[in-house]
Amino acid sequence: MSATPRAEKPAGRFRRMLDRLSSSQGDLESQELREDTRVSGCLRISDCDDRQIVKVTGTLRTVTLRPRAGVPALEAELFDGTAPLDVVWLGRRSITGIEPGRKLIASGRVSMSHGRRVLFNPKYELRPLGQE
Repeated sequence: MSATPRAEKPAGRFRRMLDRLSSSQGDLESQELREDTRVSGCLRISDCDDRQIVKVTGTLRTVTLRPRAGVPALEAELFDGTAPLDVVWLGRRSITGIEPGRKLIASGRVSMSHGRRVLFNPKYELRPLGQE
């Protein structure tokens, strides 16, 4: 019976290797982001509900300057491999370090706007560049 677990382990490793080889780059990046969320102890964005106080992590996909009600607003899309989250800093035209491809941890109260999850003026922590 002890030979059976040994036989299954190589099959498991082989299966994971085949899965990685047959996955697209986007799938692999999403899987890596989901694992990073799990390890960091943050909530998955797909599990965030309206008006819930959350701590999430992910990679900034886009960063744009869009006025909201005549006030400058820096908007970024944070993605953790499960769902996107719009992060908005009202009254800001730019923030050093907030750029596409940068990883960060953000916390605050989630709201829903036009069917999308949004964090307004969140507390945030930029992840070290070496962890990109």
